Formats: sequence, structure tokens, C-alpha cells
Amino acid sequence: MDEVKVVAAHSERATLRVGDVFLKVDADRARIDVEVEAMSLAPVPTPAVLWREPPVLALAALPGTTLGRLGGPSTGSPAAWAAAGAAIRKLHDAPLPPRPGRAGRSIVALAAELDDECELLVTKGLLPADLVTRSRRVAEAALRPWTPAFTHGDLQIAHVFVDGDEVTGIIDWSEAGQGDPLYDLATFTLGHEEHLDDFLAGYGTDIDLDVIHAWWSLRSLLAVRWLTEHGFDPFAPGCEVDVLRSLV
Repeated sequence: MDEVKVVAAHSERATLRVGDVFLKVDADRARIDVEVEAMSLAPVPTPAVLWREPPVLALAALPGTTLGRLGGPSTGSPAAWAAAGAAIRKLHDAPLPPRPGRAGRSIVALAAELDDECELLVTKGLLPADLVTRSRRVAEAALRPWTPAFTHGDLQIAHVFVDGDEVTGIIDWSEAGQGDPLYDLATFTLGHEEHLDDFLAGYGTDIDLDVIHAWWSLRSLLAVRWLTEHGFDPFAPGCEVDVLRSLV
């Protein structure tokens, strides 16, 4: 009998693995709708949808392994990182999906969210005020006009699978939609700056590294409190707080 493995779980959603099937349980049906639609439109490999019975979505497991995880070493070769960059460029060049995604928040809304979060990080004693202030300055460069692209919206390194030097699939599309492509690039390389050049070589276009650094800072500032409140540890070596300290 196949073992049930909890891949990820918190109060909003959970992912279980049973043999070669992943079961995603999400109380927000809209997120499942977005995920299924995005996978049908994305011009990159995605998991096969086996069945769908809200609040559960069943997906086939992908071959290969991930390139690594935040806070841990990368297991991928330079060629695998370049292949990931090429796949994400193909996604960003695809026709736009019908709605904005997580990476598509307006500059005004994002700045307001960042201001509120920075204040909470200090008042709740989660981070020192000087670190928050300096990190907020770094994050400013992300708050600029951008041309919408088809973005994944949660392109963590653990969401891209490779077999050798070939991308076999990208998972977790519930935040996909129109958005800033550099948000995806920064999310994927967060905590793995040593692979940024390989990744961008595969992506194949000049990128403003100040904006990548800004998104690293902005994303980390917005994540620290949520991660802490949901049982994760942004203070672990190589994770969000270390990323913030490395940028200031």
C-alpha cells in the first residue's frame, strides 16, 4: 500500500503525495481554477491533471528532481540552471493569460503592502528596525513600470523539476497570471545567487540586476511574518532573513 506523504501543509492548503499522485487540497476554489487554467495555457511541461473534485486536485508526479530548495544546496548543474532559464523565458514570451497574477500587483498596491509589512516587522519585533529600513531602500528598485508577461507567480526553485539537463515540469500554478517577469526570475534565484549567471544565460536577455536584488529584498520582507506565523522558519541559514542581510 502506498504511503501518504505530507509534502507541504498550512492553514490555507496542503499537498499530499500518494505513490505517483499528488493531491492538492485548497479551501479557495478560485486558486484551483487558476492553476488548472494556467497549466492548460503554459507552453512548458506541467503535471497531468488526473481528476478534480473541489477542494481536491489530483496531479500526476513529474519525472526527475528539483534543482534544490531555499536554504539548501542546489543539486543542479550549470546546464540544468540554463535549461530552467530557457523554459521560463518561453513562458514569459507566451500569449498573456486572461487575468493578473501574484506577480501582477500594481506598484501602488505593492508599495502600500510593503510599507504596512515593514511596520509590522518592527512593531512585532520580528526584525531590527535598521535592517528593515535598509532592506526597504533596496526594494525600491522593484517599484517601477514593467511590461506584463505570462508569469508563474510562485516560481520557487522547488517548483521546477529537471532530469539531467532537461526541464521535465513546473508545478504549483495557483498564483499564475499577467505580471512582472523579473518577479519570477528573482523568486527562482532567491538564495542561490551563485547560479544567477547560468540561469540568465539560459533566459537569454539582459536583465537589470538591481531589480532582481530589489525583488529578493521585497519578496523576503513580505514573506518573513507569514512564514513565521505558518510554522516555517525564515531565519534558517540561507533563507529570507539571511538574504536580507546579504543585500544591505
